[in-house]
Amino acid sequence: MAKLTGIKVIDLSLFLPGPMLSMMMADHGAEVIKVEPPTGDPARAMEPMEAGQSVWFRNLNRGKQALALDLKSDAGRAQLWELLADADVMIEGFRPGVMKRLGFDYDTVSARFPRIVYCSISAFGQEGEMAHHPAHDLAVQALSGFLSVNDGADGMPVVPGVPSADMAAGLNGLSAVLMALIGREKTGEGDYIDIAMFDSMLPWCAHIAGSAIAGGASPQSQSQRSLGGAAFYNVYKTADDKHVVLGAREVKFARNLLTALERLDLLPLAEAEPGAGQAPLVAFLREIFATRTRDQWVEWFADKDVAFSPVLDFREALDQDFLRERGLLIEAHGSHQIGSSFRFASETGWQADDAPVLDESQ
Repeated sequence: MAKLTGIKVIDLSLFLPGPMLSMMMADHGAEVIKVEPPTGDPARAMEPMEAGQSVWFRNLNRGKQALALDLKSDAGRAQLWELLADADVMIEGFRPGVMKRLGFDYDTVSARFPRIVYCSISAFGQEGEMAHHPAHDLAVQALSGFLSVNDGADGMPVVPGVPSADMAAGLNGLSAVLMALIGREKTGEGDYIDIAMFDSMLPWCAHIAGSAIAGGASPQSQSQRSLGGAAFYNVYKTADDKHVVLGAREVKFARNLLTALERLDLLPLAEAEPGAGQAPLVAFLREIFATRTRDQWVEWFADKDVAFSPVLDFREALDQDFLRERGLLIEAHGSHQIGSSFRFASETGWQADDAPVLDESQ
């Protein structure tokens, strides 16, 4: 039996954090009813499409039911109350205050159904001076400090390749919902969860922004060990204008590589302060990696114990055999889906469900 069999979730959220949260629950047995506005979740229209659906929408909403409700109408609100009558979890991602205006804030819902676990997801939380500030992932990353170190050699921040604030909020939301469900087993009462993208993202800086956390200066990418200042935690261009990385800082890996390159005399530089202290070693490695193509370096590193990887684009990454060995890329229902990253020894034969067609019946 799947871990969450018997848990019913009503999800009013759209786009990314909330749908990801509820999909992870649906993947493992929860009954998820996705309540969408009459026009549907905007992610349904996000290209590219495959087998008649948005790839984005399918990969965040598989295994759910979908119902179109106009929550500004009496009929729509009445139907939502019916859905909540036997629900365990409610998720919403509107701006603070919207659910209260609609009559479905936590106080109102929990007064009828005290066992409900109610999760609100927003950019900056439900209270405080930033609560009503509009923001998607990029703005949250900018205000949390992360964008300042997502920069190039010229110091110019660039748009991140990963919506980390969105994803962190979805993961935090899942953790909090599961904790609240466990707590309900002890107390018999549900709880309210205030998940902010900003709050969820901030702990991720502990290993890179230690000086700032302690009240000191902000980290600078070119002199910070994890952000580009270390020779053995860095990106290098190859002869064919592709890239490779050295991805670990342990001295043993530096010794192994420098021995193979017959430059063990440079080993002390691998232990020097990042930035200027390791700059000569970075320069040497740049010169060396520029002498071969990316694939030639892959072949050269094959028998060496060094934390090395080629930089792949998504086509190359998704074509790797081990993704299918791990069940991470699945072909189902005429489409491609990213498989569940949760693995339980007691659950075998996991299969990807299809994403729902919007039910517009009232």
